[in-house]
Amino acid sequence: MKKLILLLCTISLSANLIDQENKAIQWPDGNTMAISLTWDDARDSQVLVGTPILDKYEVKATFYVVPSSVERELEGWKSAVLNGHEIGNHSLLHPCSESYPWSRDNAIEDYSLNRMRKELIKANVEIEKLLGVTPTEFAYPCGNTYLGRDKKIKSYVPVVRKLFSTGRTFADISSNDLDLDFARLSCVIMDNKDFKSIKSQIEHAREQGKWLILGGHEIGHKEIKTDYLTNIEMLEELLDYIKNPTNKIWTAPVGEIASYIKANNKN
Repeated sequence: MKKLILLLCTISLSANLIDQENKAIQWPDGNTMAISLTWDDARDSQVLVGTPILDKYEVKATFYVVPSSVERELEGWKSAVLNGHEIGNHSLLHPCSESYPWSRDNAIEDYSLNRMRKELIKANVEIEKLLGVTPTEFAYPCGNTYLGRDKKIKSYVPVVRKLFSTGRTFADISSNDLDLDFARLSCVIMDNKDFKSIKSQIEHAREQGKWLILGGHEIGHKEIKTDYLTNIEMLEELLDYIKNPTNKIWTAPVGEIASYIKANNKN
């Protein structure tokens, strides 16, 4: 009986190891993992401070934008597009839960699926007019994937699935493997984090060959008082690390990595 139990445990462990191995994504050029750097809202600091740093390191990022915010620094956003950064859709009016005081006049609880669909389409049209690109990637404002209230609460993930190649959430604790849902990609916050904290996320993702998506908002020095700040010093440490070829990290925009996975990991 003991031998039988031991045999069954061995088979179970082997199956789990194979399953974990199968979930690892086979990355190009011998890389062991992938990272996408993303920022939300089209905040001014992203093109005034952030993109010059990214361009210095020759790293392309994904910026999920709200059209009205793009207009404030339009020339900077046009330059970002010309320099190869990806522009995603972050909704027309950035609706979030009414639990945030600043969102109560535009609460996602007051939305219907039809209204959301129309506004996402309109946002794409306005972004194309401003920047000459039509977004294929989307990020849920505040990470909320639902709309409506009480018994009428509904997920709008199916709407995003039909309109976009990917949908990115926010404030998750894990990275993405072959079990990923392209309409609900996990994203780890890099706002107000030091490099040591981010590096631990990288190492965890590398152990399993995963795709780590990092998300932020403002970009600036730590003296800036905000809960949503990607610190410049951390960012430069991060860029030094991921650009070091010995670390074997593929860094690319969300759309590029998603397209690679879809094309090369069909089985």
